[in-house]
Amino acid sequence: MTSDTAELLAPAAGSSPMEAAGRELELRLARRTAGRGDPAAPLVAMLGAHDVLRPEPPERAGRRAVATVHLTPESVLIGPWGGAADPADPAYACGSCLAVRWQRLRTRTEREALETGADLTAAGGWPVLPDYAADAVAALHSWAFTRPEPWPDGLARVTRYDLETGRVRTVPLLAEPLCGAPCHQRPREEEPFALESRPKEAADRYRLRAPSGYPLPTGALANPVCGVLGAATWNDVTSPTTAPVAGTVFMRGYAGLTDVTWSGQANSFSSSRDLAFLEGLERYAGTHRRTPGGGLTESYDNLGDAALDPRACGLYAPSTYRDDPMLAPFDPARPIPWVRGHSLRDDRPVWVPARLVHYSAGTDADPFVFECSNGCATGSCLEEAILFGLLELVERDAFLLGWYGDAPLPEIDLASCGSPTIRAMTDRAALCGYDVHVYDNRIDLPVPVVTGLAVRRDDGPGTLAFAAGAAFEPEAAVESAVSEILTYLPHLPRQVAERPAELAAMAEDFSLVKRLPDHAALFGLPRMKRYVRGYLEPPAVRSLADTYRSWEGARPRSGDLRDDVRWLRDRLAGAGSDVIVVDQTAPEQRRMGLRTVCTIVPGLLPIDFGWARQRALTMPRLRTAQRRGGLRDHDLREDQLRLVPHPFP
Repeated sequence: MTSDTAELLAPAAGSSPMEAAGRELELRLARRTAGRGDPAAPLVAMLGAHDVLRPEPPERAGRRAVATVHLTPESVLIGPWGGAADPADPAYACGSCLAVRWQRLRTRTEREALETGADLTAAGGWPVLPDYAADAVAALHSWAFTRPEPWPDGLARVTRYDLETGRVRTVPLLAEPLCGAPCHQRPREEEPFALESRPKEAADRYRLRAPSGYPLPTGALANPVCGVLGAATWNDVTSPTTAPVAGTVFMRGYAGLTDVTWSGQANSFSSSRDLAFLEGLERYAGTHRRTPGGGLTESYDNLGDAALDPRACGLYAPSTYRDDPMLAPFDPARPIPWVRGHSLRDDRPVWVPARLVHYSAGTDADPFVFECSNGCATGSCLEEAILFGLLELVERDAFLLGWYGDAPLPEIDLASCGSPTIRAMTDRAALCGYDVHVYDNRIDLPVPVVTGLAVRRDDGPGTLAFAAGAAFEPEAAVESAVSEILTYLPHLPRQVAERPAELAAMAEDFSLVKRLPDHAALFGLPRMKRYVRGYLEPPAVRSLADTYRSWEGARPRSGDLRDDVRWLRDRLAGAGSDVIVVDQTAPEQRRMGLRTVCTIVPGLLPIDFGWARQRALTMPRLRTAQRRGGLRDHDLREDQLRLVPHPFP
């Protein structure tokens, strides 16, 4: 044992092994850099000894921000280096940015210990740093901080030295806007809300940029050191229907750490990868607020007309609040968190309950509802994101109106669709043993909404699979619904076969349907076909052209995306609803040319998961929409409702 190692294994009294190791590593690096002409000896910070997602004492926080060596239980991280040098630059990444991103990638056990556990107790001296490890860290630090060439992408880098294997890996790092370090304490500037003119390539083209056209820093989005969205992506080469690419990351929500999966499902792995990252970024921006400041905590009673009344978006049945310990009725006198939104109908700012916007970031003050990503969308500009967010709201609303209202939906003859993509997808479904049907799911709004249903021919596990799509272009709505179905078919039979007793119990007692996966899995049981007779025996079968003939004469045909947004806003406002937009865009997204929004249309039926948590069943629109749409001559009575959990996946 060398003298260096002996010093390391003799920590100061009262310090943890990690703190002692960090202090000794800093001394040893100072010895190795002295007289070499290297920059000043690096400061060392520890990772894995304290929760860095909560505010740290000022001295520790300040030291962490400027540290360029970070000691973890299994590695040493050198950096950030090579990125923006000016702390005023939004792209500037500091040591605290690295710490936050590193901790978010730890295992569930590690994160729970750091973030919710009591005081940590060391089980022996760790990490052990022999002389050769200190030599390697010193050499890597010298190499990184004397490198003259900037990286072409302008991003900072972090070099990881593995203490067990000696492997070295360098990855890019994106600045973390909520890292809490002094260098990031900049006031957020509120932008005035305004819809801008956005010329389109053609009247029927609604995406201004292809998914592959964004400068996505994929190495910074997925890497095992500091990836924004997770440690890696993986390809499912066994899928017979699509070429899926997925990733996963833990996000802390109402019920603790949740494993959030993001994926892309296209016909090639390269296209799926682009879609996966875009979905991951959308969820990153939607689950939690990623920009500091800009909100307030106040009661609805005090805000009055300046705020959206959350009761207009639907509440659960009184029994749900009575029986569910995670929920409490909305109290207009209780202060809750709010974020800024904008009413497109009234062209004015409006405060929106944060609970309805960032769907994993509720507080103890506002547990009146569990929201999801419904109405959240990403685009190349505000207008594009708004349009697709509103289309999603229209799609989910129509699906629930059709399901719970047992609406007579005509089937669309798939053979009348001219898209070769649709034909290819239905052929793949057939190879998996499924027949695909699609239905015109419009109720009282004119926008094409298509519900898709795949039926397993042999009535085996995974009997039924539903999906839906909405678009101004009818064939695009069909393609969207069928494409969504194809993502579920390879896995649904296995998911059903793995929980036969549990699902059978749900079929007898709907109150056992509690989670999102339960809804689709329940309809994988053959016995659930009795609840979908209206879909299997439709009132009519029509061609696509006949189905949407009236729409083709009334649809917007503008060359400007702003006009499309305004047209849809006016249709929704004409149905008696406000149209509200909240900008969720994270700073990281802005630098990629992306905008993400949450759209809210109070009164439309919201999608919920769990049979006891169905706001749609309590809302007036469920009973009146079919009459307004001309499907019935009266409002629905209670005995006409299909009181069965919806099968939306």
